[in-house]
Amino acid sequence: MSVPVKDVAETDFATEVIQRSYERPVVVDFWAAWCGPCRTLGPVLERVADSHAGDVELVKVDVDANPRLADAFQVRGIPAVKAFRNGAVVGEFVGAYPEEAVKQFFTSILPTGADRLAAAGASSNDPEEAERSFRRALEDDPGHREAILGLSELLADRGDLEEASALLARLPEDADVRRLKAEIELIEAAREAGPGDPLSAAGQNGDWRPALEQLLEEVREGDREDARQKMVDIFEVLGPEHELTREYRTKLAAALF
Repeated sequence: MSVPVKDVAETDFATEVIQRSYERPVVVDFWAAWCGPCRTLGPVLERVADSHAGDVELVKVDVDANPRLADAFQVRGIPAVKAFRNGAVVGEFVGAYPEEAVKQFFTSILPTGADRLAAAGASSNDPEEAERSFRRALEDDPGHREAILGLSELLADRGDLEEASALLARLPEDADVRRLKAEIELIEAAREAGPGDPLSAAGQNGDWRPALEQLLEEVREGDREDARQKMVDIFEVLGPEHELTREYRTKLAAALF
């Protein structure tokens, strides 16, 4: 039995496509009743989707009934097929592709074995089980971003900083990589500071204000670069919208300039 293809409109696109794509890939067929190639491609998409039942979902959007969706996703010709994962378009094509090409398209957007292992690691509440999943993912794909980030965080949390840093070196710099690198720098600084130091205490109790106050005073007293860098690392760990980040970024700027 084939899986029924759901018709999606502007009112439920966010739920049925964007949100759903965080659970599994969603392939959207933008079509219209008057479009001959759409009628040719539709059954092909359905057969291929059926062969991946449970791993991917196929939905249809009538562009005549939902022109704003077509405009939003820059549909200039139909049939237009777009695949969504984690809320974003990860693959697309226009035209009535032959079945073999459609199969290749579906294969390209489906989660790999490494993807599944990394997801299992991220969802596990057991650190040892999570580590095994991340390491198996990296055996399949040494550059897998989610597996590297997940394993690096586990290693940093238990103090294996050298391996965590080596793993992060495989990835291009982005916000997540910077945050983990900053976390590692702070753990190393806390080790050097020793028990009782505000920086060391913050790593244990999560209260960063005393550490930021101490570092700010060091900046004012002239030990600028080292203290400034530690404050920047704390900002990375807390995130740009955290109240302490906003407060102490302003104070740091005033102290420096």
